[in-house]
Amino acid sequence: MSENTGEIRTMRWYVVHTYSGHENKAKLSLLDRVRQAGMDARFGEVLIPTETVNELVKGQKRSTTRKFFPGYMFVQMEMDQETFHLVKNTPKITGFLGGTNPQPVKENEIQTLADGSPKAKSRVSFDEGETVRVIEGPFANFSGEIIEVKADKEKVRVNLSIFGRATPVELEFRQVEKTG
Repeated sequence: MSENTGEIRTMRWYVVHTYSGHENKAKLSLLDRVRQAGMDARFGEVLIPTETVNELVKGQKRSTTRKFFPGYMFVQMEMDQETFHLVKNTPKITGFLGGTNPQPVKENEIQTLADGSPKAKSRVSFDEGETVRVIEGPFANFSGEIIEVKADKEKVRVNLSIFGRATPVELEFRQVEKTG
């Protein structure tokens, strides 16, 4: 919150549309333009909500960062004609969500996005009853049916046929692949 020309202004969050895949460049461009224009006091944070996703690529576990809203970022700012045009005329930014009359986003919604997901999510999903093949470990090349999925631990419980008997075995997601 700052005082300017005697009135009290508050910073609010606005949704800004960017070129998809250029959110980070747009953020850097905007922060650079704000600094050059000397408007640091009228802008707050710039948020690009992301989450970490674990995935299997060729049997290797890999973590990647995924944007919640590709092509969008959130800017905390005092809205007036000068700040509106500074944001709108920034390279890689196409405008505000809402056009010439952008509506602020509620603070609690931004807080939810900023908190993000503390734990990485897995991109691979399994369902009970699916048939999988073990690709790693002492049970490599065994096939079986999933009887339980523990998504939070990224593990599955699989009934493997060992010596002709169905034996439940707990395996990590990365140790199995879907067969059907």
